[in-house]
Amino acid sequence: MSEEIVALYNAVGWSAYSHDPDSLIRAVENSAFVVVARHGGELVGLARCVSDDVSICYLQDILVRPIHQRSGVGSELFRRCAERFSHVRTLVLMTDDEPRQESFYTSMGLQNLADNQTLRVFLKN
Repeated sequence: MSEEIVALYNAVGWSAYSHDPDSLIRAVENSAFVVVARHGGELVGLARCVSDDVSICYLQDILVRPIHQRSGVGSELFRRCAERFSHVRTLVLMTDDEPRQESFYTSMGLQNLADNQTLRVFLKN
């Protein structure tokens, strides 16, 4: 499955992850929750969460092969993550500033933090 995961990350252009396959696989294995989607046996989607299972869940990755995007795969992956961590106080996700992504995540019930006047995000990247 390791090769499939690397190929999936490459398929969506996430080479920052796939350039070091060993680290990518360790990250996936160390996640609190991983859900995958297959079509005809092929890995077409993956979502993974990092969480303390009480106060926070960080939806680290949600990716779907381009040919399967806009077919409900991403929505189902998101739904399964949200369901698994429905008892957790805060679900967090950071993503690129791209209109399609914002449209998808707001349709899933997430709020763009830029629209929130009471919370701030601090990041070291």
